[in-house]
Amino acid sequence: MSQFRSNRRPIHGVFLLDKVPGYSSNASLQKVKRLFNAQKAGHTGSLDPIASGLLPICLGEATKLSSYLLHSDKRYVVRVRLGVETDTADIEGAVILQGEVPPLTASLIDEVLTPFRGAIAQVPPMYSALKHQGQRLYDLARKGLDIEREPRPITIYELLLQGFTETSLDLEVHCSKGTYIRSLAQDIGRALGCGGHVEVLRRTAVGDLRLENATTVDGLEALELPVRDRCLQPMDGLVAHFPRVELSDSLSALVRQGNPVLVTQAPTSGWVRLYGPGIGFMGLGEVLDDGRVGPRRILQLGTPGTIE
Repeated sequence: MSQFRSNRRPIHGVFLLDKVPGYSSNASLQKVKRLFNAQKAGHTGSLDPIASGLLPICLGEATKLSSYLLHSDKRYVVRVRLGVETDTADIEGAVILQGEVPPLTASLIDEVLTPFRGAIAQVPPMYSALKHQGQRLYDLARKGLDIEREPRPITIYELLLQGFTETSLDLEVHCSKGTYIRSLAQDIGRALGCGGHVEVLRRTAVGDLRLENATTVDGLEALELPVRDRCLQPMDGLVAHFPRVELSDSLSALVRQGNPVLVTQAPTSGWVRLYGPGIGFMGLGEVLDDGRVGPRRILQLGTPGTIE
């Protein structure tokens, strides 16, 4: 095993995976890591096994930036099955409630959806990775326990009706970090007085990253290794929401040594993306109280590019 690991490559970049249903995020991550023969890999926030869609995978030095994508907003398309509530709030759970679905109209549905738009408080589901007294909620739920959960503030930027049948709603959701689509589906079902759960869920965007640029594991496996490498996205795409700051050769050298530097025309506060001549993206810095830019997450690349 140690010899196999020593043969793995120091490759750096972001692979946009189109995850298929039925696989956990970690299982999908391990497949991508193996196909790239990468030394190091991590994902940027898990998708439920039933869900499909965009799962950005960070390779090498990109893992230093993965936490910043966790705070990004996300987009989903979801089918809510009405008339049935499950213990997991999705199609894989056990049925705990059944109700009669009222006659649906576009105006009734919009009336029900309206209170869920904007800044709201949401109670996270029991089947989640949140912790209670050091234990995961889903572990407690599997033991038959139901722990009281405090509502958490989230924002639903958009909640659009794409279509409906007598027993289902097709919705498009643009939401803030920390939003549980399963809880949203359950709450919408309860607001209709009949219960509901997630039947189909697909993530279409994470921050500025889009599903249309993603590839499935099967699609990646069909490519030769050099072609696979061309599927990698630049690392700075993970933090595109931060302002860009260009450094001179001398300032780049100081930053790579861990020194704060004074940069003309830099923002007056907040985090920034740092770029150097012949280096390209160097990592992240933060504007200090005295106006200098302090290095915070500097990438350790032997040479510019994605593979050392």
